[in-house]
Amino acid sequence: MFIPNQDSANKNADDYDYDNEPPLLEELGINFDHIRQKTFAVLNPVGSASADVIADQDLAGPLVFCLLFGASLLLHGKLQFGYIYGIGLLGCVGMYSLLNLMAEESKSISFTCTASVLGYCLLPMSILSMIAAVLSLRGVLGYGIAAAAAFWCGSTSSKLFSITLQMEGQRLLVAYPCILLYCVFALLAIF
Repeated sequence: MFIPNQDSANKNADDYDYDNEPPLLEELGINFDHIRQKTFAVLNPVGSASADVIADQDLAGPLVFCLLFGASLLLHGKLQFGYIYGIGLLGCVGMYSLLNLMAEESKSISFTCTASVLGYCLLPMSILSMIAAVLSLRGVLGYGIAAAAAFWCGSTSSKLFSITLQMEGQRLLVAYPCILLYCVFALLAIF
């Protein structure tokens, strides 16, 4: 029977340099500075953002905002996680197709970048859903607040898409389907 020498086994295990290993979040590709910059770009719809931050294909922030939206819907007794992810997935596929058809031949956007932008722009809907947990939005004022939130989401997402794909003259064409997508999320928050 072969029994390995203890000295050779310890020597191979100690060859790895643990001190120069990158942190776990860096290995996973989670960059908190980009998450913060994208979040502030969504919260400031008239401001600008850099294209490299927008093109970062981060899905940690959108996942957090989707869970926040679902949790705030759960506060008023609606278990809508399946609808959120289903509508979000269909919206991402539709916007991905539409944006790649509208973009120039030399430019394209990836599916994960599309999902990242649409997910980050769900933050105002999460705020709307938190407001709906406290106040009733089933009136003219509530519909106005929901329309403003959908317009905020759509305007911000179209701004981020037009910066990424350099489509300055087509921002309104991109904003229309984005606003329609976020109107569906607003309906989930209100009713």
